Amino acid sequence: EIAELTVFFSNLVTVDRLKRNPTVKEEIQQKKDLFKDDVTFGFLGYPVSQAADILSFQADLVPVGQDQLPMIEQTREIAKKFNSIYGQTFKLPQAKIGDFPRVLGMDGRKMGKSLNNAISFTDSADIIRDKIKRAVTDESGGKNLLSLLDQFSDAKKLVEKFQDEFKTGSIKYSELKPVLAESIIEKLKPIRDKRKIYEEDLKLVEKILIEGTNRARQVSSETLKKVKEKMFLDYF
Repeated sequence: EIAELTVFFSNLVTVDRLKRNPTVKEEIQQKKDLFKDDVTFGFLGYPVSQAADILSFQADLVPVGQDQLPMIEQTREIAKKFNSIYGQTFKLPQAKIGDFPRVLGMDGRKMGKSLNNAISFTDSADIIRDKIKRAVTDESGGKNLLSLLDQFSDAKKLVEKFQDEFKTGSIKYSELKPVLAESIIEKLKPIRDKRKIYEEDLKLVEKILIEGTNRARQVSSETLKKVKEKMFLDYF
């Protein structure tokens, strides 16, 4: 269903509009060594696929980070364009941003698995300590480390101490980084423990995925049916 909607929606968006998407532009720049001067159609058009993923379920709110706001705006544009041509069909989803809207990677760039600068749920305690130890500490990097500490540490007075030292330029990252690493390790432990349970019971994981897919397909298939009716493509 999502693949079909992606094809339909691709006719509502110009290539120039996709190239102007700030998130796409940033990621193309980050992957310039991979793409050189030739960006693939799939990469340039993945915001259209994301729009299909969102609109197929008639979402009202979409939890995203700050860097994904352009994707939500593009989704809304596609929904508006479809509605204007074929009649009211889609809701216009709103972005739902949490208290921690943007996380930088340990190298100061956008955090991403493909950039090898992220902290993963599968990282061991030693790997997390090593990644934090190697994190950049320029102004934006320092702010990022403080933001992470504020989110992961329950020792708020200690967090305030580091924040005050950052403002005065007296902060010692050799003291902050171990505190941050242990805070992250502690907060991720329950998640990692639960993940381990699922790792050891792949049949349960498969069962959950199948049941979830079936529930989702009930909604997305109804959306696709409605779209085809509006586009007069419901002839088989």
